[in-house]
Amino acid sequence: MTSKQILVIDDEDDIRQLIQTCLEIMGGWKVLTATSGNQGLLLAQSSQPDAILLDVMMPDMDGLTTFEKLQANQITKHIPVILLTARGRTNNERLFKDIDVKGIISKPFNPQKLAIQVAAALS
Repeated sequence: MTSKQILVIDDEDDIRQLIQTCLEIMGGWKVLTATSGNQGLLLAQSSQPDAILLDVMMPDMDGLTTFEKLQANQITKHIPVILLTARGRTNNERLFKDIDVKGIISKPFNPQKLAIQVAAALS
């Protein structure tokens, strides 16, 4: 059985590395990483991951713009997206209820529970 592949798009090096370690060790995922929305769009198109974990607040192109571009592209629109955000939970639910994301994980997240949260959002 091949392991599932997830693309993590986050501009913060420490967060990206922590997520990668958590998902590889505890979730058994193969993890690809991108440091920006543009890099993430290219990787999503070329690698066709099983899911994308996308930071909302990034410089240049934020997560919502990245998500819109993923959705507008026939090659990437089927890939499930989970948003990663530092905004408050009640704000998140209101802000993101109209877009078709699989889930929202708030920062700071519990590293020991991250793989479980991702799996639950995608099931």
